[in-house]
Amino acid sequence: MNSLAFKKIFLVLLSGAALFSGCQKKPKRPDPSATVMGGGSGGGYGSSLDPLDVSLLAPGTGLEGRGAGFDLNGQIRGVLEAVYFDFDKSSINPSERAKLQAAADYLRNNPGHRLLLEGHCDWRGTAEYNLGLGDRRASAARQYLGTLGISPDRLETLSKGSLEAVRNADRATAAMDRRVELVVIQ
Repeated sequence: MNSLAFKKIFLVLLSGAALFSGCQKKPKRPDPSATVMGGGSGGGYGSSLDPLDVSLLAPGTGLEGRGAGFDLNGQIRGVLEAVYFDFDKSSINPSERAKLQAAADYLRNNPGHRLLLEGHCDWRGTAEYNLGLGDRRASAARQYLGTLGISPDRLETLSKGSLEAVRNADRATAAMDRRVELVVIQ
């Protein structure tokens, strides 16, 4: 057998050995219930961790007993009511303006706080369209708060589009997905 044939056979055998040996196995991940964070998705955004109880706040903060909760980013959810929108609309309904007035009053009474206006949509429409609609809804709420005298530097907008919407939801559930969440930021 000449050396060229020997080299070809050797290469075929070597590549076959590499093919059948495969990659190393992935490392074994710890059981989530055995970690510091416990069960859930690891404590990041959207995790299943329960928010802190607001009743633990010092008296006089204006948040006691309101059902609000903190997340790990210094956000307080549930203090202010969400503003709801009609299907495929970004204009503020006259019936929802009182919620934005309450938000403006809250910001006047709490000068160290800001608001994150999260725009949400129902499941219908493309992801790109719903992100745009969520942005228009959040911007409409920001603009309305501006007409109430709230400085734009105390307001942030974020579109979540239909990322958190219930897929194939009935009309009532879809109506609850069409909203701007008013999240207090400390």
